[in-house]
Amino acid sequence: MATIARAGIQGLINAQTVLVLCDRADAAGIAVARDLGIEARLIPWRGAAGRDEFERELAEALDASRPDLVVLAGFMRVLSERFVARYAGRMLNIHPSLLPRYRGLHTHRRVLEAGDREHGASVHFVTAELDGGPIALQSRVPVAPADTEASLSARVQATEHIIYPRVIGWIADGRLVARGDRAWLDGKPLEAPVVEEFGAHLPN
Repeated sequence: MATIARAGIQGLINAQTVLVLCDRADAAGIAVARDLGIEARLIPWRGAAGRDEFERELAEALDASRPDLVVLAGFMRVLSERFVARYAGRMLNIHPSLLPRYRGLHTHRRVLEAGDREHGASVHFVTAELDGGPIALQSRVPVAPADTEASLSARVQATEHIIYPRVIGWIADGRLVARGDRAWLDGKPLEAPVVEEFGAHLPN
């Protein structure tokens, strides 16, 4: 979130963060956002039984700020089909794997356990299918023999800070849109995600 917000403030992308919503009182993003002069609000998670009320408050806060795009960054709640449909084509997520491989949690551990030689992150439009929406851009990093879950996570996260603002910039510039089950870039449907290769210069 902080990287995206700063990219807008510094003019690196043609987009500004207007509101930060958190579901946990201990989220560092609240203080970071306020330090950057961005409105930040806490909407506490009430448990699965209170999801409808939680999502109603989220929607009210979002709609009041009238965002062109809703960006999930470190937001670990699974949103309902109804909520996702409300922002169809206007909601992004980043997932730490080369989707469609390794949806869900513990992706770095699963990559290491499988002995994969590459790993990365995927920026995708959000749909009701978990980690299943149209993918726009992926980072790809090699898995080193000495990698641990922590070292691999750090290297992938470093790429996330590059590719997520990039995709937001594409949308802000009118280059990227979601149409049906496809992402379209520069007027053409993506047959496969754009891939950016990263190497050993990233943190280990």
